[in-house]
Amino acid sequence: MSIFNGNSFLDRQTAAANAKKAQAEKFLARPKYDPNDPAVIEREAKRRAINEARERRAAERAAQKAAAEAELAAKLAAEERAREEALKAEAIAREIAHAEKLAQEAALEAERKLERDARYAARKARKNQRKSEIQRYR
Repeated sequence: MSIFNGNSFLDRQTAAANAKKAQAEKFLARPKYDPNDPAVIEREAKRRAINEARERRAAERAAQKAAAEAELAAKLAAEERAREEALKAEAIAREIAHAEKLAQEAALEAERKLERDARYAARKARKNQRKSEIQRYR
């Protein structure tokens, strides 16, 4: 049982105080910060080198990202130009097809007019021939 181990409140309190004192002594035993200390200089140099390498990598990533964005923008611009050219070519082809259709319809209309004129002329000729035949018998 834990009651019989002889651990009173006073014992626990002194143990805690001793632990705090030991921790404080350990903290105070550390050497003070000396900027001229070779170990400090070496640690700061390592940190500086790590930071510079990190910044270099970040700059390289930013440059790669910018290059990729520029490449993508150029690709999109080329695709847009190609699409616009295709649309222009399609519009020109439609205009040509429309012009050909209009020319074909005009030629067909002219042909119909010629046929119609020929029918009218034939009808008039028949009419005139009948008139002349009727006048012959009178």
